[in-house]
Amino acid sequence: MTDVPHIMVVEARFHDDLAEELARGAVGELHRSGATYQRVPVPGVLEIPAAILYAVRSMDYYTARRRFDGYVALGCVIRGETTQYDVLCAESMRGVQDVALRYTLALGNGILTVENREQAWIRAAVGNRNRGGHAARACLDMIDLKRQFRLYPR
Repeated sequence: MTDVPHIMVVEARFHDDLAEELARGAVGELHRSGATYQRVPVPGVLEIPAAILYAVRSMDYYTARRRFDGYVALGCVIRGETTQYDVLCAESMRGVQDVALRYTLALGNGILTVENREQAWIRAAVGNRNRGGHAARACLDMIDLKRQFRLYPR
């Protein structure tokens, strides 16, 4: 791991406008910290854990690409009229957490789980709660914690 962290920002693009605002917050925080990053779009929140796992496992097969030091998961689930909301929330969160714990990843979780678009915008907006920026900051803080414990990539 170099002194300048390299971050994978995984963006669930189902709610494209909200995804863009979350990414704007995350990228702003990464720029302020001096980190490098790669934005990776996925269709929805259920695909976020798989995308992170693909990046981790790809190092077993292709070592020429720079390893990511941390991961930022961004997306939004808005409650609808069916129970799909509950499944999307639970499974995306469980998947992200499982991958992070299994592979000792520094991860910032910026997946919003809200009742409506108004709540989503309050949480996503850079000028408001800026959950994308908070997720990026959490990722960077976890990278620092890994360094304290001398947990470097193998």
